[in-house]
Amino acid sequence: MAYVVTDKCTKDFKCIDDCPTEAIGPRQGDPAAEKVSQVFINPNDCADCGSCAATCPQGAIFSEDELPEDKKQFVETNRAYYCK
Repeated sequence: MAYVVTDKCTKDFKCIDDCPTEAIGPRQGDPAAEKVSQVFINPNDCADCGSCAATCPQGAIFSEDELPEDKKQFVETNRAYYCK
């Protein structure tokens, strides 16, 4: 199960620094970061370690199996960013 970033994300990029697999993007300074309202987790690269969720001060990151019902669409939102 991968972790999922939801719309509570404020793009503070703290989760990116704690991700051991570099599964989260776009990174700060990347031109793509200016074009999106949040960061995303690549489900193919996520190690399911939870360090990103523990770091997120907004509580915007959930394990896919613990995702609130009203945030389920963000599984596809995260996947779509990487799997175009």
